[in-house]
This record gives sequence, structure tokens and C-alpha cells, in this order.
Amino acid sequence: MNAFTIKDLENLSGIKAHTIRIWEQRYNFLKPQRTTTNIRYYTNEELKTVLNIALLNKYGFKISHIDRMQPDEISTRILSLGDPKAIQERVVNELVQHMVDLDIEKFEKILTGYINVKGIERAVMQIIFPFLEKIGILWQTGHIFPGQEHLVTNVIRQKLIVAIEGCMPVTHTDTTFLLFLPEGEHHELGLLFTWYMMKSRGFRVIYLGANVPVRDVIHLLEFKKPDYTFIHLTATCPNFNFEKFLHNAEHRFFNTPTIISGLLTHQYKKKVPANVHFKKSLQEVVEMLVSLSSR
Repeated sequence: MNAFTIKDLENLSGIKAHTIRIWEQRYNFLKPQRTTTNIRYYTNEELKTVLNIALLNKYGFKISHIDRMQPDEISTRILSLGDPKAIQERVVNELVQHMVDLDIEKFEKILTGYINVKGIERAVMQIIFPFLEKIGILWQTGHIFPGQEHLVTNVIRQKLIVAIEGCMPVTHTDTTFLLFLPEGEHHELGLLFTWYMMKSRGFRVIYLGANVPVRDVIHLLEFKKPDYTFIHLTATCPNFNFEKFLHNAEHRFFNTPTIISGLLTHQYKKKVPANVHFKKSLQEVVEMLVSLSSR
């Protein structure tokens, strides 16, 4: 069983901690437990309850009305929500719930069903990335086990690899990207999805994977001479020196344009080398690919 703080519930549901406390006082659906030092905590079931109630409340149901519902009725009402955004949020919540329960079969079934209906690209943008943002919160606060994260990210990784292998682009370009993650970066899902987007749009890709030493990148750049390098930084190790990496990209990458996306592009405030280009959102990456493919 996981033990969640009220701040975890706030981050995962979007409901302010103050509001959650009011719900506890006025209604019956939340009954937090307390530690020996009188600090409230919430179980898997309470997390699922808050996610469900927050979703219904967001899409028009009053809390007092929800409080009178039986669990089966709450489930029925959630499934009846027809707004596309509500459906996406419901699916993301279900993925979170199955992850905390370690029910990987249900997790994969929901993910596969969404991919079959929407395709891998929409599935990633609409439910996988929002899901990863939520479990990132739990990871940072220490409220999921490493095994939980590994199980679900491996399922997602398998789906992306299958999509990449089965991708049959209509058009092709001569532009080649070298994709890799630097030493200390092991979170590969963002890079795998970039590979899929590039391949589906007809670009050539040399994929090195995660945790690649700079010397290996330099060797490949010298012999393969790609048009661009691309990296996506999710959560580097504490001793990763981003400034040093940028220096290497500027002086040792043979003037190859280097595209970088991910969290560190938002945090870095110093001057960026001329041959390095930050893409601060998925939309910017897509726009870049569209621009290159039209040349």
C-alpha cells in the first residue's frame, strides 16, 4: 500500500489541499488515516476516490451530489462523460490507479485500447505524457516505488518500439538525425517518441539510445555525418553538467546543429551556443519537423 500526503493528492488531482480538507469535514467520501505523530495520510483507495470526484466535479457535478452516490454510480457517471478532454483525463486517472495497484494487465489493456483507437502519436500526447507528468510528481516525492515506475514505463517503451518498427512513412527526406541521451540520462521515452515522429515523417534516424558517452557521439558524428543531433532531457543525474555538455556540442560536434528539448531547456538561463537550439515544447519539435520536411 502507498501512503500519500495531502500535497500528493493536490498535485495529482488539481484540487487544492484546503479544498480537500473542507471535503473531509463536510462529506463522507474521504477518511484519511493518521500516523503516530498525527499527520494525515491517504491510501490507494482515497487517491482513486479523489481523482474520480475531482473529475466529476470539474465536468459539472456538485460535490454534495457526488457525496450521495454509490461507488458504482460514480463509475457509471465517469464513463458517461463525453467531453474529449474528460475522456482523456479519465484514462490518465485509470492509468495512475492501475499503476499504484500494480495491476499491469489492466494498465496495458487500457493503453493498448487507446492506441488502437487514436494511434500512437495521439495516445502519447493525450494520455502518456500527462500520465508521466503525474507519476513524476509521485517519483519526486518518494511515494511510488522504483519498481512501479519501471513496470509501467517498460510497457510504454514496448508500445513505442512496436510503433517505430511498424511505421511506414509515405514520403522520405534525405535529412538524418542522430538521437541519443548523454551520460546520466536514462529516461528514454521522450527520445523514443521523437524517433517515431521523425520516422513517420520520412526522416532518417541513427538511434544511439540512453547514457551515451560524448566520445561515442563524436565518433558517430565523424563517420556518419548526420545533419542534426537531437537529445531530450527528462531527469539527468545530479552530477550532470549541462554547461559542459553545451560546450562539447559547440566545440566538438563538428558544427553539427544540436536540438535539445526537455526540462533543462526551461531552467537554463545562460547564453546558448550558436549551433545549439532549444525546443521547449512538443509543439515546437513538431513544428521543426514540419518545416524541415517541407524543404
